Amino acid sequence: MPRSDQGVNRDRYLLIPRVLIFLTRGENVLLLKGAPTKRLWAGKYNGLGGHVERGEDPLSAARRELWEEAGLRSALRLCGVVAVDVEPAIGVGIYVFTGECPEGEPIPSDEGHAEWIPFADLSSLPLLEDVAWMLERIRAMMPSSPPFSARSFYDESGNLQMVFAE
Repeated sequence: MPRSDQGVNRDRYLLIPRVLIFLTRGENVLLLKGAPTKRLWAGKYNGLGGHVERGEDPLSAARRELWEEAGLRSALRLCGVVAVDVEPAIGVGIYVFTGECPEGEPIPSDEGHAEWIPFADLSSLPLLEDVAWMLERIRAMMPSSPPFSARSFYDESGNLQMVFAE
């Protein structure tokens, strides 16, 4: 199909691609505590990840981000896709990956410090609000489960909501 047949124009809803990674080690999950100097999410816990760069596929971007933010490598699998409505004409498309990481310790980066957190302790941490929803879904999945699909959006009060497709 030629480029002109792709139907891309600025009048359509556009998504910016990002990746988000949640590694596990037994009953622990690797989360990044945002550096105090970060413009967004300073001091809050999130999965590791970032933007998909031009010329990258989502899996390659996830591997790169995992290495850049924690100095770790792991076999990753796609476990979900989230469309985040940010503005009427533009949003964020998040490819969510998970994997087991039986060895290696994370190293700090400019983004923050990655820490192994017991699942039992998550409710006492300043998590980004969608992290708890995604981790609950991921923990309920079997390795053979298909990836989840979800949409998140901001309600009239400015609160983030997340709806999983069934």
